[in-house]
Amino acid sequence: MILTVTLNTALDITYRVPALTPHASHRVTDVAERPGGKGLNVARVLAALGHDTVVTGFAGGPSGAVLRDLLAPLAPVDALVPVSGNTRRTVAVVDAATGDTTQLNEPGPTVTADEWAAFLSSYAELLGGAEAVALCGSLPPGIHVGAYAELIRRARTAGVPVLLDTSGEPLRRGIAARPGLVKPNADELAQLTGSRDPLRAAHDARRRGAHTVVASLGADGMLAATPEGLWQAAPPARVKGNPTGAGDSAVAGLLSGLVEQLPWPERLARAVALSAATVLAPAAGEFDVRTYEDLLPQVEVTAHATAA
Repeated sequence: MILTVTLNTALDITYRVPALTPHASHRVTDVAERPGGKGLNVARVLAALGHDTVVTGFAGGPSGAVLRDLLAPLAPVDALVPVSGNTRRTVAVVDAATGDTTQLNEPGPTVTADEWAAFLSSYAELLGGAEAVALCGSLPPGIHVGAYAELIRRARTAGVPVLLDTSGEPLRRGIAARPGLVKPNADELAQLTGSRDPLRAAHDARRRGAHTVVASLGADGMLAATPEGLWQAAPPARVKGNPTGAGDSAVAGLLSGLVEQLPWPERLARAVALSAATVLAPAAGEFDVRTYEDLLPQVEVTAHATAA
């Protein structure tokens, strides 16, 4: 079983409009609601790949109830911890004319000390059956900035490999707890290390405590700095569409490759193909299966001579 943690879950709402014009009224041509938050997106992709997956984190209020109703018919097992506050909503407005997406994210509910303690108890039990755990996304109000570092230490004590996908100070503190893998994008990596060179920044992040660093480079693919070596993977062509959730699909590719014990070039190829296929899907947490199958053998993976 793969466990994904989403402390700041969301009810994702996607609007599609013919063209997005500032200061104008718009007729929405399509509306989609999905259970969201990075870890839930990861879990849905993992389930589509055939992996048993459990989701945990927090959900509460009317939005949380809708989220759990939408999650129920899907493959991931719901182990979300209830909170008194209302789960946040995110609104993505997709411009059909350009393919661009405008994202509006609400803040999450404030989590109390008792609710955090209840989560930690549940997390400890879930780790007992986990092959790997992914810690994903932002922290809701009320959760201390070192929360991911605490969860990493608990997973390492339980012997469960950890993937961390967050940003800012939670990423900085999380890396110090020595996770097995971190997956920042190029901007997050630059903010962490001060370097705009992804290769140099990835080396720096490893020195700070991460065992392996996989950096998302947007349309240019991904770079992996590992103890075994350095690789860069890129799709055969740029894919135009909605990029929301593409990074989460990449995380699912990396996690599935980890538990299947694939070599790094195959893990990266899967992650890049899934990410590109998600751009063509209608919402985060989904991917276009035909595109994924077509792209996977075409992803170019290049080994770098410099040792990690």
